[in-house]
Amino acid sequence: MLWFAVGAVGLAFLIALEIAARRYGERGPISDQAREVIFAPKSGTVLYVSMALMLVVLTWRERFIAVGAAIGIDVVFWLVRWAVDAEMMYGNGALWVTLACAVVAVTRRTGRDRVLLLKGVGLALLLVAGRKTGYTWLLITSKTRPTVLDQYVAAADHALGDPSWVVGRMVAATGPVGAHVLDWVYVQLAVGAVVVALYQLRNVAVERRFPGHHLVRTFLVIGLLGPGIYMIYPVVGPIFAYGADGGHWAVADLWPDTPPPVGTPQPMPFDGITPRNCMPSLHTAWATAIFIHSLKGPWALRLLGTSWLIATLGATLGFGYHYGADIIAGVVFTLTIETALRALDRGWDRAGTQLVVHGTVVFAALLVSYRHLSVEMAEHPWVFGPLLVLATISVIYGYVRVTRLWDGKAASVHLPEPRREPQPELVESGAAGTVAADRVGQS
Repeated sequence: MLWFAVGAVGLAFLIALEIAARRYGERGPISDQAREVIFAPKSGTVLYVSMALMLVVLTWRERFIAVGAAIGIDVVFWLVRWAVDAEMMYGNGALWVTLACAVVAVTRRTGRDRVLLLKGVGLALLLVAGRKTGYTWLLITSKTRPTVLDQYVAAADHALGDPSWVVGRMVAATGPVGAHVLDWVYVQLAVGAVVVALYQLRNVAVERRFPGHHLVRTFLVIGLLGPGIYMIYPVVGPIFAYGADGGHWAVADLWPDTPPPVGTPQPMPFDGITPRNCMPSLHTAWATAIFIHSLKGPWALRLLGTSWLIATLGATLGFGYHYGADIIAGVVFTLTIETALRALDRGWDRAGTQLVVHGTVVFAALLVSYRHLSVEMAEHPWVFGPLLVLATISVIYGYVRVTRLWDGKAASVHLPEPRREPQPELVESGAAGTVAADRVGQS
């Protein structure tokens, strides 16, 4: 009943987004995904990494068959598109295999095997639907929020030293090679996430169950809640509000060479195309989640998570997509969600509840201060800059402390009972008693 209720709510949400997108003359998440069964997908990489998540519930033989079938179907699509001079893209094969596994689960599997395979298919389709839902959310933000609050965030960013302008000049100095590397990491964020998730889910096929908490859950919840903040706090980013990409809508062409002067911020009108997707930085939030979940893996996975987080921060700031204020808000956002999901899995306690409340209060305080104290932040950076950093560190410290406490309790629960060795005096007394009993019996 719980899964049915969650599925019904999710379907209603997708239908509502479909209707909203149709009102603006665009395809919604349902029709856009259905179209990719035949037509060229927007991202073949996402479809294949989604299929990879589903493969964790299959045996190795079934995995090889599924991958081979997906590649074969894509080759056929590729040849047909090449023959008719249509748009070229891969990924249809992965989507077909995922849907075929859903059919197999319903028609050929029973009991726990059916449930496990349906969960794997659902996990794959959730990742795909999350991306499509994100596209629709971005469209809605650009159509329903005619004004943006970039001037407030840019003023507050003075307290942090205008990091987007600083990193933007650093990335420009690295030349095309550095920019291409950062761009690939930024665009292919799902690849890093799936690598970590596959490590976490590597034993699903053997244990016949999913772990209670894993990276995909955090990813999906971040993507579900984040766009709602976009609607409350619409921001387009420095490359648009203060750069050449903003055209005549920009305040001036200042990014990344000249930080904006301190003035009186106000809401500014912007075009109906650019998404208002800066506050908080969800790319930072997702990269932070990848980093957190990679820490329990081997050194190579930890290196991947750390590198992906650093590169994502460099890209979000260096390309002018985000302000520094967006970054710290994204970190607080992720840690609060991660704590809530872990507490939901293991059971709520006082420490978890306090940290979730603390993270929520800090996140709300950040948004309110950016909006109503931005001038004071710009005028007194040596006061407000450390305060912003300390507020973020308080959430980070709280998360580390609480999770260590939880991990310690979990380890103590699974410790085996110590083996009790026989004491020498007890052995001797027992032996003496046995001898005495034998003598009595003989007499």
